[in-house]
Amino acid sequence: MIQKPELLAPAGDLEKLKIAVLYGADAVYIGGEAYGLRAKAKNFDIETMKEGIAFAHAHGVKVYVTANIYAHNADFEGMAEYFKQVESIGADALLISDLGVFSVAKEAVPNLEIHVSTQANNTNYKSAQMWYRLGAKRIVVARELSLKEIKQIRQNIPEDMEIEAFVHGAMCISYSGRCLLSNYLSGRDANKGACAHPCRWKYHLVEETRPGEYMPIEENERGTYIYNSKDLCMLEHIPDLINAGVVSLKIEGRMKTPFYVGTVIKAYRMAIDDYMESPQKYQNNIALYMEEVSKASHRDYTTAFYYGKPDGNQQVYTNNSYIREYDFIGMVKQHSDENYCAVVEQRNKFSVGETIEVMPAKGESFSMKVGNMWNEQGEKILSAPHPQQILKVQFSKPVKQFDMMRKAVSKS
Repeated sequence: MIQKPELLAPAGDLEKLKIAVLYGADAVYIGGEAYGLRAKAKNFDIETMKEGIAFAHAHGVKVYVTANIYAHNADFEGMAEYFKQVESIGADALLISDLGVFSVAKEAVPNLEIHVSTQANNTNYKSAQMWYRLGAKRIVVARELSLKEIKQIRQNIPEDMEIEAFVHGAMCISYSGRCLLSNYLSGRDANKGACAHPCRWKYHLVEETRPGEYMPIEENERGTYIYNSKDLCMLEHIPDLINAGVVSLKIEGRMKTPFYVGTVIKAYRMAIDDYMESPQKYQNNIALYMEEVSKASHRDYTTAFYYGKPDGNQQVYTNNSYIREYDFIGMVKQHSDENYCAVVEQRNKFSVGETIEVMPAKGESFSMKVGNMWNEQGEKILSAPHPQQILKVQFSKPVKQFDMMRKAVSKS
C-alpha cells in the first residue's frame, strides 16, 4: 500500500503558519529567534511559537523548528535551554545540520525527534546510516540528488528512517545551500541565517585594463546570468517522488508572502489527495494544478537534478524578474455575515467594478465583480488604495477568515 506523503510547508511568521495549516499542510517548519537559516524572516519568539504550535496541533498539523546553522563556539551559549523550551511548548522535531548542535540536542532533549537538514549534504546512504545511529529520525536529502539516487538511499537505510525532499521553490545555487558568496560579498553569513542572496544579482565582467567597460557573462546563447537558478517545481511528478521513497514533500519559502504559501500549498494538497484517490484523476488534473500554482509569483520552473544533472537551459533562468500573473489584494479577517459582507485587510489596491478571484482555504476559487465596499467609518468607497487598509467588502458567496483575494495583473 502506498504511504500518503506529508506536505511540509514553510511558515516565516504566525500569519503564514495559520495560512499553511488552513490551506492543507500536514506539517510546517518554522524558525525561532536564534539558530535558524532565515534571520531576515520575522520568525517566532517562544510565546508566538507556543501559540503557533497550539494552533497547528488543534488542526492535526505538526511543527518542526529549525536550528540548522553551522555553529561557532559562541552560538552554544543558551542553546540547551532553548531546546528545552522548544520541547516544553510541544514542538514535534528539531531540524539540525551541525554535529555539535546535534549533540547538544541529544543531551538536552533526548526524546525530541531530530531531522537532519539538507545543509548537512545528505548525498549518500552511508551518511544517512550514520545519522540514524546517532539518533536522527529523518534526513532531508541534498538538492543535488536524482530520484534514482534517493531510491538507492531508501533501499539502504532502516525502514523507520524517513526521507524528506524539497519539491518546490527557490533553489540555492551553492552546494545544498552552503553558500560562501554572501559572506564574501556583503559580510552577511548565509550559513548563520543572514543571506543577502547575491546569487540573484546581475553580474558583468570588467577587464582590469579597460575600467568602465562592462562585459556580459555568456552562460549560454539565451542568458547572461551566473549563479541564478530557476524555481523547482515537482507538482507534475509526485508519483515519481513517492516511488523513490520520499515521505515528506517540502515547500521552500519562509521568506515568501502569505499568498505564495496559501497558493502553493493548496495546489500541492489537491494534487496529493487526487493521486491517493486515483492516479488517473491526478493525471487528468495536472494542468489545473499547474495553473493554480503558477498564480503565485515565481521564476521559470525546473525539475533540477531529479532526472539527472541539468544543463544551463534547464537550470539557469534568462531573466532575473519574477513571473507574476496575479496580485494578492486582500485577506479576509472575519467570517462573512448573512449578507456575505466581511472585513478585509487590503494588500494591494483594488476598486469597485474590478473582477477578482476569491481563493478559500478549502474548496474551489470563485470570480466576482467588486460591488459594495465601506471604510472603517461605514462610508461607501470606490477603491482601497491604502496599504493594509481595513474595510468591509460584500462578496457574492460566503467567505471565511484567511480566505484570500487576488486579481489578474493587467497585461498593458
